[in-house]
Amino acid sequence: MIVPVIAGLAIFALLPFLYLIALSLTKSTLGAPMSEFVGAGNFARAARSADFRGSILLTATFAFLVCTIQLVLGFALALLFDRITRGGGILRALILLPLMTPPVMVGIAWKLILAPSGGLLNGWLLSLGWIAQPVSFFGSPGLAFLSIVTADTWQWTPFVALLCYSALKALPQDVYEAAALDGAYDRRQLFTITLPMMKPALVAIFLIKLVIAFKTFDLVYILTFGGPGTSTGMSSFLIWRTTLRQFDVGSGAAMTLLFALAVTVITLPVVKCYTRLARQED
Repeated sequence: MIVPVIAGLAIFALLPFLYLIALSLTKSTLGAPMSEFVGAGNFARAARSADFRGSILLTATFAFLVCTIQLVLGFALALLFDRITRGGGILRALILLPLMTPPVMVGIAWKLILAPSGGLLNGWLLSLGWIAQPVSFFGSPGLAFLSIVTADTWQWTPFVALLCYSALKALPQDVYEAAALDGAYDRRQLFTITLPMMKPALVAIFLIKLVIAFKTFDLVYILTFGGPGTSTGMSSFLIWRTTLRQFDVGSGAAMTLLFALAVTVITLPVVKCYTRLARQED
């Protein structure tokens, strides 16, 4: 009975992975894949590339930043959902709207909001007198990076809030009842009961969102196209540009494997932290 499962994994996981390895070891283009064996040449060239190394550092910075922000905001929203007794279902449905919006549409919406000419945010800032002239949010490296962080946070915070809310509702209520009898309410319950009991779940949610953040491509493509210069060139965008714009499929495959290895190494401490916390809970 497990033969169909094994066959599915082989077709959809193992074969593409082996094909990716074959591409990374050869000189390949879209028109002539695996035309010449080059061994580790593609890997060496990718490892020497300052743009590729910088993209990994930039992607890791982005991933940890947005995950931290979204975990804090998502947990706060989960606490709010838990306290609301009337209209909570409607509020949760409204909060989840950004999550149901396609990433491309999210990018287009935020590009219109942050546009220097006719953009909603610039219009508000000008009308309030906070700025004298429109701000080019995509014209400087720092603001362009923060623009992607803002758009990603708007899109994914509801997802984190939903997971936090589910974990919050799974906590045993008798512990809170006993704490209330002892005179512990609100803030004291939050720091002495809720947070300690939710540590494994929060780390797991952080890990899930971290993996998702490492794959960010749509927002970079729509909002900044990796610019200005290469200041917002995440690894996924650089791999796409190398493979489908420069048609260097072999180098793109090598970058993909190196990036996957880097993500594994970077996320390993988070995995170990979750494993340790889960064992403590058991």
